[in-house]
Amino acid sequence: MSVQQYDKIGEAFEGFKSLPLIRYGEVPSFLGMVGNVSGKSVLDLACGTGFYSREFKRRGATDVLGVDISVGMIDAAREIGQRDLLGVRYEVGDVAELQPLDRHFDVATGVQCLNYAEDIAAMERMCRNIHRNLVPGGEFFLLAQKPDYRFDCPSLDKYGFRCEPTGEETETGPQVRVTALLDPEPITIVASAPRREVYEECLRAAGFSDVEWVPLQVSDAGIREFGADFWTDVIANPPLEMLRSRA
Repeated sequence: MSVQQYDKIGEAFEGFKSLPLIRYGEVPSFLGMVGNVSGKSVLDLACGTGFYSREFKRRGATDVLGVDISVGMIDAAREIGQRDLLGVRYEVGDVAELQPLDRHFDVATGVQCLNYAEDIAAMERMCRNIHRNLVPGGEFFLLAQKPDYRFDCPSLDKYGFRCEPTGEETETGPQVRVTALLDPEPITIVASAPRREVYEECLRAAGFSDVEWVPLQVSDAGIREFGADFWTDVIANPPLEMLRSRA
């Protein structure tokens, strides 16, 4: 689960967003949960190559800071930023060691973020660092592997992914190997899938309230593109779930 697995990916990581599960499930669901960011400041943690950072800026956020532990991811984000001229700021940083930033943000987001905590203490520390960089009443939105995902369900290959347990356990939950079936070369990432109560207890211990799980949904565009039957397996057993909370 080291940072090196991301440093080697770079801008190829952008390809994840073209896969059916992400394009028609994750992206519209996550943006829908975050809602209107016009006039707000957004702290995008584990920002990767800045996909959501840029999208928040396009949607009217006044200030967006993307933070990622991977130098390779931030280099790619800055390179894309030089082309799109949206004015998103990017910094290399570890959420577990995140210091008070230059401002308090209205919104914080984390797509596949807390599941990289090495243990429960590290996850709680991450949550505390996020909380102290939010304004009072600010919101934190998270997307991660569904805590109780059933690995014996039908394959996710047609949705662009393969998801399988490694057989190892961490303190927060089972370790998972996720492969994005990109062309010409698949990309595999290993992370943990923390238990539901671990997320909830760490967030509350850090001072967050109104902790609420939000299910992933398939967009109308996805139904039109592939038909309703195509999505039956992922709707019955979604591999991703979202979480919202308030500082």
